[in-house]
Amino acid sequence: MSLDASAPQPSAAVVFFERRELDQLLRLYGRRVAAGEWRDYAIDGLRDAAVFSVFRRTAETAAYRIEKRPSLARRQGAWAVIGQGGVVLRRGHDLAQVLKIFDKGRFAVVE
Repeated sequence: MSLDASAPQPSAAVVFFERRELDQLLRLYGRRVAAGEWRDYAIDGLRDAAVFSVFRRTAETAAYRIEKRPSLARRQGAWAVIGQGGVVLRRGHDLAQVLKIFDKGRFAVVE
């Protein structure tokens, strides 16, 4: 068997959100948009993680990243909320529990 460099190579598996996870993320996003706090979002599917980034304004860095890293599922939990500067605000095994950090009264955003 010869290996042909021009032959299409199988793409590496990409981590992405399941439908129910994406539903939870978009419901949270909708509530925050209605409150005037968030304005834009981005979704990235990478080899080792799926990332949902939210922005206060369109042309700035992400205010928060919600990451799904299956490789950490048995250790710290596959889910993490990461703030600006890469600070991990919350990590866990269940998306709904991790997203509770955004509930009213949990913390205040200071600009």
